[in-house]
Amino acid sequence: MPADLHETARALVADDRGILAADESSGTIEKRFDSIQLESTEENRRAYRDMLFTTPGLEEFVSGVILYDETLRQATGDGTPFATYLADKGIIPGIKVDTGAKDLAGAHGEKVTEGLDGLRERLEEYKGLGARFAKWRAVITIGDGIPTAYCIETNAHALARYAALCQEQGIVPIVEPEVLMDADNDIETCYRATKRTLHKVFDELYHQRVDLEGILLKPNMVISGKGSPTQASADEVADWTLRCFHEAVPAAVPGIVFLSGGQSDQQASQNLNAINSLSGPNGGPQPWVLSFSYGRALQAPALKAWGGSADNVEAGQSFLALRARCNSAAVGGRYSAELEELARST
Repeated sequence: MPADLHETARALVADDRGILAADESSGTIEKRFDSIQLESTEENRRAYRDMLFTTPGLEEFVSGVILYDETLRQATGDGTPFATYLADKGIIPGIKVDTGAKDLAGAHGEKVTEGLDGLRERLEEYKGLGARFAKWRAVITIGDGIPTAYCIETNAHALARYAALCQEQGIVPIVEPEVLMDADNDIETCYRATKRTLHKVFDELYHQRVDLEGILLKPNMVISGKGSPTQASADEVADWTLRCFHEAVPAAVPGIVFLSGGQSDQQASQNLNAINSLSGPNGGPQPWVLSFSYGRALQAPALKAWGGSADNVEAGQSFLALRARCNSAAVGGRYSAELEELARST
């Protein structure tokens, strides 16, 4: 396996930095723009990503950016391709390559992620456009009688096929099995579903000859469902999450970059900080770097402040820099309410 795969994977989680997920599909970005009453045109999408990527000092806290197909082909206001601009700043360009979660045949209420057809050719093109890592998201739903073994196995197989094809092209795969936090389950139910999923994912990765030192894992935190009457504290999230990972994630994986999964921006920072600050049976130095790959939890305040106006670019960028700074601190276990307030005032 090419040594640069290992180097890229390690670089994405080096120096307390994390990943900005800016790979929203056309449908998702339209919903985000609806919240600020902005039409989702190609130019508005380009201007929004331009605002994000040109944030001064972003490279201090962000190691990589996941792009969408359209975005990888777009450029800054002065005509520099986004991938080139980011790479020149020391930020590694990545690309979302799945085509979305669709209903899984014969499994009511469950999804399977599609996009394997033609993936080898797409990856070859994306590499030529500057992408050095990729992302594929599988969706696992908690509910009455689900997730089923069928759903977990089908998605794990697809994730491993995707990962093998990425490594064939010299692209680092981010493997993202997301157990959703949308139901009313308690944290222990999330733990059981996450552990089952991760065990199967790593079983498939092994059988499909994926080099674990050349991947990153992008999982959910082990957390209470949104509808649960009992919401776990940050310390409980940290304890359950690390317990699960110690039981299911091989030490060869260089980094775990959490998804925010619908957490608020501050909650995502607080929980990440608690995970990296934990002492006790699951605490101390971990075999993997524990970082972030956040979308909404990094972007939401910036999107609102920008509002689609060129006059508000600096305001939007200041909010992105704030959230990136806070999450970088959380990777090092240094996040605090005082830091949040200090960052807001600078």
